[in-house]
Amino acid sequence: MAAAIAARRKGLNVTLADGARPPIDKPCGEGLMPDGLAALRSLGVTLNDTESQPFRGIRFIDRGVSFESAFPEGYALGVRRTVLHGKLVEAAAAAGVRMLWGTPVGGIGPDGVSVAGETVPTRWIAGADGFHSRVRRWAGLAVKPPASRRFGFRIHYRLPPWSECMELHWGPGCQIYVTPIGPREVCAALISRNPHLRLEAALAQFPELAARLAGAPCATTERGAVTANCTLPRVYRGNVALIGDASGSVDAITGEGLCISFQQAIALADSLAAGDLAPYQTAHRRLARRPTLMSKLMLTMDRRAWLRTPAFRAMAFEPRIFQALLSFHLCVPNFS
Repeated sequence: MAAAIAARRKGLNVTLADGARPPIDKPCGEGLMPDGLAALRSLGVTLNDTESQPFRGIRFIDRGVSFESAFPEGYALGVRRTVLHGKLVEAAAAAGVRMLWGTPVGGIGPDGVSVAGETVPTRWIAGADGFHSRVRRWAGLAVKPPASRRFGFRIHYRLPPWSECMELHWGPGCQIYVTPIGPREVCAALISRNPHLRLEAALAQFPELAARLAGAPCATTERGAVTANCTLPRVYRGNVALIGDASGSVDAITGEGLCISFQQAIALADSLAAGDLAPYQTAHRRLARRPTLMSKLMLTMDRRAWLRTPAFRAMAFEPRIFQALLSFHLCVPNFS
């Protein structure tokens, strides 16, 4: 959706084909960081207070150690993934994107894209079809298998947020994110290396969080997804470019997946308008550099409690350390 909107705003004629129908859901932490909001606004998409819940910073919690920092600029928003997709659909329709819902793509070729048994002629093809991208395979763009995958599971609970921060609870081999997404609703997302671990079982490791959620009705059923650090040598070949998880990904521990996709959409549209995908490759590498570095740092702490414990105590004792790391992580580009 972001790629379609960005390309249309550059004056290109855009057709979007998707086998699903809106609003499309996907398990995620549902937090839009300040840099992600800046990119979203540059696409002409805004969210109001009735559709989202602002939060001012991030709090880390690990076995009695707690520290937090406000965002260096602006604020973040918690928003249901389906609400966000609905807003993107509205923006795409307003921009003049032709949308073919419930219409899976059958293949790509030199003449265009096979859609519902017919070939749609096209100059450019953008594959935004996720972690297991078929467009990536059809284009012959290699992907190095990730060294390890992690597994995320998400549930919404009906209870008022108790914090103005997104909370990240650390435990042995897992994390639970709690994001306020409304005045009476929070999103809890578990990420671990164990594909069989679920939120209810994991909460036994977090007694304080378990007590807060106890008795709160679930607004949704549990849904899961895979997350990993994954890098491609190239994100385009010929007239085919990849974007989002199809073009590589960073572990969800960064909270930057949506932000990166929005920023990639802007860079891709610039390249399409210029008729040259090489600058997109350069921009793609640059956009992934900082989140990839931060994900590796955080995953190192996930695997090595002996390192995480003194590091967290240091940040609790001297909050400016965490403030500096958060400022580095959330560098807000100027899209004007």
